[in-house]
Amino acid sequence: MNEQPAGGVQTLRIVPSADGREDRSDARPNGFQLPPLSLYIHIPWCVRKCPYCDFNSHAAGPELPEAAYVDALLADLDADLGHVHGRELTSIFFGGGTPSLFSADALGRLLAGVEQRIRFAGDIEITLEANPGTFEQAKFSAYRALGINRLSIGIQSFQESQLKALGRIHDGAEAIRAADMARAAGFDNFNLDLMHGLPGQTVEDALADLRTAIAQAPTHLSWYQLTLEPNTVFWSQPPLLPEDDILWDIQEAGQALLAEHGYAQYEVSAYAREGRQARHNLNYWSFGDFLGIGAGAHAKLSSPDGHIQRSWKTRLPKDYLDPAKRFQAGERQLGADELPFEFLMNILRLSQGAPAALFAERTGLPLASLDAARREGEARGLLLADPERLVASAKGQLFLNDLLQLFLP
Repeated sequence: MNEQPAGGVQTLRIVPSADGREDRSDARPNGFQLPPLSLYIHIPWCVRKCPYCDFNSHAAGPELPEAAYVDALLADLDADLGHVHGRELTSIFFGGGTPSLFSADALGRLLAGVEQRIRFAGDIEITLEANPGTFEQAKFSAYRALGINRLSIGIQSFQESQLKALGRIHDGAEAIRAADMARAAGFDNFNLDLMHGLPGQTVEDALADLRTAIAQAPTHLSWYQLTLEPNTVFWSQPPLLPEDDILWDIQEAGQALLAEHGYAQYEVSAYAREGRQARHNLNYWSFGDFLGIGAGAHAKLSSPDGHIQRSWKTRLPKDYLDPAKRFQAGERQLGADELPFEFLMNILRLSQGAPAALFAERTGLPLASLDAARREGEARGLLLADPERLVASAKGQLFLNDLLQLFLP
């Protein structure tokens, strides 16, 4: 992701601002550069809330307030345009909830409004999350015609008993049809979202799900373990999950199966065909910038002088639709002492890590500020002793929390 060497020479950046004027600002002495910019759009409604889900999602009523919500999203974006600093959008991600509950007309008006405000990169990646129970081929063909060029389909499992336990509204046959309809609608790039470590799941069950997913020929697979999160039904009424030794066997066998079929692991739970990594998520994990609009959306944004802030929006849809409440629910500027942990919390999720020079580019701090923690990580076998890259060892990827603790302020 835009890997440029850092250096100690102060440079002058001249880029067009959102209103077309030139924006002149000095980069930070340690090589800081404004990172690539993405946009996350949160659509908070689902057909019903799943018992494992801790995302900001809410059961939809008989009629969605599409027009009012699109108006609110565009007003939200208007309030954040000062953070663009002349950059173009490299990716857009519609997450939720279930964004595919919205009509193509509503999403088309929204995308047109976004592009009027911020320039799109020529090869922009635009991803829409969808569930099999919301698939309609005509609707998805219309999405593709809007310029949405990637789908992320929430399968979770193909097995009827597991889908019922997870509270999903689709069955295994619908999940397979969803992949077929995605291709028929013109999507040659799509992700299937799959869980493992499900209630009572055996290694054979988990591998059967993976084989069925692979047979659909997705370009990308998100394969991750079910965890019990606070404020969910599963947290208060926990199902019986597989024991640790079974979870380990599932993980090893599944990774081997994915590699055998050409899906390379590039992040903790992400596997892709060559050249098909999710660019939007890679920008997150490379400590890039992202605007966040929508109920409960989060953002991470840098200013030309190197200051970095995180912010979040009003969480409840009814409040977000109220002009007096919809914008910032909170924000905070990251201190320089927090940046090593914040940067590495993302970068070390990547199987190949990142060039060491990216640390100064993204944080404006000298690479030498990591020296003591790097030496400790290398001594414990958690970090590879590579002066050119920041990358966890195989052991470090298994004990990522222990590795990250070394970089806490």
